[in-house]
Amino acid sequence: MPVMEKKDGVEISNPYEIVQKLMEEATDTLGLPDSFYQILKKPKRVLKTSIPVRMDNGEVKEFEGMRSQHIDVLGPTKGGVRFHPDVNEDEVKALSIWMSLKAAILGIPYGGGKGGIIVNPKELSERELEELSRGFIRELEPIIGPEKDIPAPDVNTTPEIMGWMLDEFSRLKGKNVPGMITGKPIILGGSQGRVEATGRGVVFTIADAAKRLGMELEGMTAVIQGFGNVGSITAKLLSERGVKVMGITDAGGGVYNEDGLDIDQLMDYVKKEGTVAGFNNYDGLSNEELFSADCDILVPAALENQITSMTGPTIKAKIVAEAANGPTTPEGNEAMEENGVFIIPDILCNAGGVTVSYFEWVQNTMHYFWTEQEVNERLFTKMTNAFDDVYRMKQEKKVHMRDAAYLVGVGRLANAMRARGWIKDWSMPIDCNA
Repeated sequence: MPVMEKKDGVEISNPYEIVQKLMEEATDTLGLPDSFYQILKKPKRVLKTSIPVRMDNGEVKEFEGMRSQHIDVLGPTKGGVRFHPDVNEDEVKALSIWMSLKAAILGIPYGGGKGGIIVNPKELSERELEELSRGFIRELEPIIGPEKDIPAPDVNTTPEIMGWMLDEFSRLKGKNVPGMITGKPIILGGSQGRVEATGRGVVFTIADAAKRLGMELEGMTAVIQGFGNVGSITAKLLSERGVKVMGITDAGGGVYNEDGLDIDQLMDYVKKEGTVAGFNNYDGLSNEELFSADCDILVPAALENQITSMTGPTIKAKIVAEAANGPTTPEGNEAMEENGVFIIPDILCNAGGVTVSYFEWVQNTMHYFWTEQEVNERLFTKMTNAFDDVYRMKQEKKVHMRDAAYLVGVGRLANAMRARGWIKDWSMPIDCNA
């Protein structure tokens, strides 16, 4: 089992060890040779770099950045860049592997990549933030590009930052290269529907899960941890489909109303106040209370290691939709499975973002752009087909949804490796609808 640690008394799992363990189990279940797992278990390349930035006070400060490129057997690597004080190498490597699995499950011609800089962007001026962003691209330039590795927004990075990165890369290349990055402003070749894509994909998978459980989405109840881009969009779209969103927490606190929250009003409130806490003078809500809430749907849309051996057994929700990456520890997952919770695993649930990033890349390549309706329709098809593939694997192998998702993703990577001639020492066909 992955090594468990404690931070401020809270159970913490190493995400890199978790994803390696799950991939090893999937390769064993599929009867793949160990040589395949040895290739898959670690990134092909990890670049670590120091980025000097001249601060507004005239001093030069160094920031540590990193980029992990997992595997390019399906196509160029792809994944976000996060700016956060807690960014670390194991986290970035794990996230790049999850991206490979997401792409394989969704049938997208990408490998997985991920990057980050150890920084609190709120402590930087706009000029300092831009210089840091451009400096990171100067360091990454030899190993990124539309046919190598394609960055995108992630935690604390925005379309504006993607625009700076695009401009810096284009300057270095002496020409405009819009396909080198996704999640950029529409005017620079961004895609309609990209901002809402991850949350929209989460809602598509929740609707599919409800259907499988014989439930109607309209009239169900939900609580959501996190009210950033993904959490807020998920809340808004669920509300529009008749789901009563009763409780939401964020870094500043929480809010609960048994009769449901007006999400449009709440979004306006958060723009002014910076937190959901205090909205309409409703009751406060802690994360512990949110996880144990009596509801139909629980959406963890914050950070890793939220559903643990402590919170997992308290969950009463029928569906847990992992909008965040790695929100569940192995012990938390086991507790939910024992209690019959239907889990939509992160590598399926939140894959809407990379899917529309792929659409953006395709549009940049064609120099022709789709309407938002076209983007959303294509996203619906991709997410629904992927959910069906994972659910079919769940039934065939008689496993839980997380195991099924890994079996589909690993199986498709195996098929691609065999097709390229990377691995030749086994003959068993891997039928994962590749």
